[in-house]
Amino acid sequence: MLPKNYNVVGVMSGTSLDGVDLAYIAFAKSNTWTYKIHKAVTITYPETWKKRLQNGVYLCDKDLLTLNKEYTQYLGGIIKRFISSIDGIPPQAQLGTGIDAICSHGHTILHQLEKGVTLQIGNLPELADYVQQTVVCDFRVQDVALGGQGAPLVPIGDQLLFPEYEYCLNLGGFANVSYEDNNKRIAFDICPVNIVLNALAEKLGIPFDEDGQMAKKGRLIPELLQHLNALEYYNLSHPKSLGLEWVQKHIFPILDKTKASTEDLLHTFTEHIAIQLANTFKVNTSVLVSGGGTYNWYLLERLKNQKKINLVLPSKELIEYKEALVFGLLGVLKLRGEVNCLASVTGAERDHSSGKIFRF
Repeated sequence: MLPKNYNVVGVMSGTSLDGVDLAYIAFAKSNTWTYKIHKAVTITYPETWKKRLQNGVYLCDKDLLTLNKEYTQYLGGIIKRFISSIDGIPPQAQLGTGIDAICSHGHTILHQLEKGVTLQIGNLPELADYVQQTVVCDFRVQDVALGGQGAPLVPIGDQLLFPEYEYCLNLGGFANVSYEDNNKRIAFDICPVNIVLNALAEKLGIPFDEDGQMAKKGRLIPELLQHLNALEYYNLSHPKSLGLEWVQKHIFPILDKTKASTEDLLHTFTEHIAIQLANTFKVNTSVLVSGGGTYNWYLLERLKNQKKINLVLPSKELIEYKEALVFGLLGVLKLRGEVNCLASVTGAERDHSSGKIFRF
């Protein structure tokens, strides 16, 4: 009989490069899954690692392997220090009483579906030895091998943990959404968010545009907005997903050619995001919002101006650590041999239990 209780550490590093999110979570299974986040932190990347991760897409195979090995060791150190900070929890114990597994997404460097390639570094077997724990990781590769997008993976968590909401929206490096449609979970990446907004903010000497204040000061550039909204991706049907490479090819060149102030670019791109988000939702529906972009009050204001919807902002803990929470659940489902990746979401040939298990 499978255990009903699990204690895991969920680990997530997103494309916006805010840092590594870690959450120590207790899961319980009865008729439904329940959870409790006991402790959660974000470890900000030092500038050296931030630049290395930003430039990883340009590396040759040999240098990528080196980056992967060094990042795995770096991530292992972060996880081990987090574990040591958890009060009163033995590092190894029976299932459900100690730490049963580290469930880690890793950090996406390559997501080139036209080549059948997705790479999340930090998922090498050595991670289990570094942290001296069972590790469940590398959740995307199997899905791509089965013809899927390898993303998004969070919707299985939305389905099992937050079924009361009509939509679950994550505003991170990219905006992605999941919802039920004819008894199937549908999900896809909507558009870039912080991966672009943060890059623009850095030109002003700030890491991000707090509350969207700089965007609010800017003026709309109608031609740029029209150009952005006309991008082919927005006319594609799901399943579909986005990566840094797409932004570098389709977004940054448009912005770089536009002779306008950074505030105007922030204003116009924020309006673009609001429009693409609004196109996704039906009127008068409930939308659970999470991710760092939830704190961009100006963006949420523009979204509500575009479409009459009920935006539900949960606790600060859930806003900031929902992805770490869900990757913890993905790891638990993998340990149980249960489906954690939905074909209706990714387009894979079948539902499956994805990820690799490494034991120290």
